[in-house]
Amino acid sequence: MKVLVMTGLTLPSVTDAEMQSIRDAAGDGSVVELVNGVKEAMPHAADTDVILGVLPERLLSAAPNLRWVHATASGVDMFMYPAFKQSDVILTGEKGLVGGHLADTGFGLLLALTRQIHSAIKLGSDAWPQREAMRAKEIELEGLTMGIVGFGGTGRAMARRAAGFGMKLLALDEMAVPGGDGVDEVWPTSRLGELLAASDVVAICCPLTEVTSRLFDDAAFAAMKPGAILVNVTRGEVVDGDALVRALESGHLGGAALDVIDGEPLAADHPIWSFDNVAMTPHTAGASQLRAGRNIARFVDNIGRFKRGEALVGVVDKQAGY
Repeated sequence: MKVLVMTGLTLPSVTDAEMQSIRDAAGDGSVVELVNGVKEAMPHAADTDVILGVLPERLLSAAPNLRWVHATASGVDMFMYPAFKQSDVILTGEKGLVGGHLADTGFGLLLALTRQIHSAIKLGSDAWPQREAMRAKEIELEGLTMGIVGFGGTGRAMARRAAGFGMKLLALDEMAVPGGDGVDEVWPTSRLGELLAASDVVAICCPLTEVTSRLFDDAAFAAMKPGAILVNVTRGEVVDGDALVRALESGHLGGAALDVIDGEPLAADHPIWSFDNVAMTPHTAGASQLRAGRNIARFVDNIGRFKRGEALVGVVDKQAGY
């Protein structure tokens, strides 16, 4: 078996100990190569069986023997091109492993808005004269309702944090999944309008698929409770960027806490930068000192499962897109 381990944005390095654990799992007679990015992977692709990394179409085309790829990206929409979806190559990834740090950023941005931290940082030394105005805008999360769209790992992590702040919780998911983490019942997506109307904070925690692309359009924003806050730390394209601007301009949307946005990176003259009630980070929520180790440990476990013909952990349904 030949295994390619590919470093990149979400897996910037692999320690000697981690490489040895991969070699041990692959077993005697296997070849494990460490490469930096797709360009370095291409010369090794022809006889590769397994890849830890990403898989653009040109790499798939160059790897006729590929049987399994384990993604180092939490969002797998980049894999969902026709040639890969139609192939027999198995896709696994970080499902359930990245929710904690995404939710940390989501809640940090939410607090930055509700407690006027975002404004204070932007104002710097000019913040003190604005003290009374800032205090008048501050709201407490205790007793407010958070509606969570997508109740997988990220959604459940958001729910746990919201429950810790004394918030009430609603959630929906495309799949029939159990409640928990403060959510009594997970609604079907057909009840999205009901969730939006009842929520003071709406947290987008779903993957980008054909179903969720531009899910938050003008109609969705109109269905939200006036003054509600939107949180998005998964995929920007779940929200129609123009509709988001219109909802903010109208005042119907009370604010947006964003790590991702449609069309990122945005130009300096994009209208989103003009809103004081938008707090945004540059798609950095996916970073954690624990992320790479968790994913490599899953990959090592899956190598053993793959060799034994057992079910792999973190399998992605390529037709559903998650």
